[in-house]
Amino acid sequence: MTYPNTEETVSLLKSLVSIPSPSGNTNEVITFVESFLKELNVETRRNRKGGLIATLPGKDDQNHRMLTAHVDTLGAMVKEIKPSGRLKLDLIGGFKFNSVEGEYCEIETSSGKKFTGTILMHQTSVHVYKDAGKAERNQDNMEVRLDEKVHNADDVRALGIEVGDFVSFDPRVQITPSGFIKSRHLDDKASVAILLQLIKQVKTENIQLPYTTHFLISNNEEIGYGGNSNIPPETVEYMAVDMGAMGDGQSTDEYTVSICVKDASGPYHYELRKRLVQLAIDNKIDYKLDVYPFYGSDASAAIRAGNDIVHGLVGPGIDSSHAFERTHQDSIENTAKLLYHYVQSQMVG
Repeated sequence: MTYPNTEETVSLLKSLVSIPSPSGNTNEVITFVESFLKELNVETRRNRKGGLIATLPGKDDQNHRMLTAHVDTLGAMVKEIKPSGRLKLDLIGGFKFNSVEGEYCEIETSSGKKFTGTILMHQTSVHVYKDAGKAERNQDNMEVRLDEKVHNADDVRALGIEVGDFVSFDPRVQITPSGFIKSRHLDDKASVAILLQLIKQVKTENIQLPYTTHFLISNNEEIGYGGNSNIPPETVEYMAVDMGAMGDGQSTDEYTVSICVKDASGPYHYELRKRLVQLAIDNKIDYKLDVYPFYGSDASAAIRAGNDIVHGLVGPGIDSSHAFERTHQDSIENTAKLLYHYVQSQMVG
C-alpha cells in the first residue's frame, strides 16, 4: 500500500498559499486547481459561485460521496481612502485586527493592477503617539501604508486604487527542517492540497472507488456559504476537510488527524464519526476526537441549507487559527491516510 506523497503535498501547499485568494476574489487560485486536475484528466466544472467540482466515477453510481475543502481565505477590502493617502480596511472573514498588525499586504485593483503595503496602527510611532501601545486595534485606528509616493486621496485614486479593491495578506510561508509548515491560510489550503494529492493518487494508480465521488473546492467558506449548494441529489455522505482547532481544552494537535464530533452547529453524524475512528484504528493512523466551540464548516452549511446528507468533518490540526498558523507534516500525512481509506470504504448503514 502506498499513500499520497507528503513531500509533494507540502510543496503543493506552498504553491497554494502563495496565491492570493480572499473570499470574493478566488478566480486565480481556482484556475490553478483546475489546471492541476486537467493534467490528470479529471472531469471538472465550475459552479456559478466560482467554486470547482471534480468527479471521479465509482462502481456504484446511484449513491455518491462528496468531499470538500475551501480555497478562499481571510482578507480585507478597501473601505475608505483617507485624506492622508492611507487606506481604511473592512475585514473579510472572522478574525481580529490585531492578528494582521504589521503584516505586509497586496492591494488588487479592479483592473488587475497590484500594489503592496503594510497594515499598521495609525498611532504606531512611540516617538509621536503617547498611547501607541494602548490604542484599540480596530477599523478606525488600523490603516494600510502604501508603498507608493502618495500624499492624499487623489494621488491614490490616480494609481487606480478605489473603494472595494481586495486586500490580501502575505502568507510568509516557511517549511522548517523539523517538519513544521508555518504560514497564513493553512486554513484551508492544507486540506485542498491533501485532496488534490488524493485525487492524483486515485487517478495514477487506477484505484476503483466504491462510489462515484465528487470533490468540491469551495470558495466562500470563510463567509459562511461555500459548500451549501451544488450537491448532487445522489450524495449520501458529505465530508468537509478543514482545519482542526487547537487551544486550551482542545485535544487536537499538530501531529494527528482531528475528527470533529461537534462544533457551533451541533454534533456531526455519529455513525460516520464512529466509522472514521474505526478506519483510523484499523490502519494505525494517529487521530484525536475534538469539539470546536466557535466553528462552522462547509458540511454544517450544507446541513443548514436543507440537504439530506450524512455529514462529517476531519482535518489537520492547525495552531493559531486565523492568525500566524502552523501545522506539521505528520498531521498532513495522518489526514491524507485517513481520507485515502475513507474514499475506498463502504458507506455507513
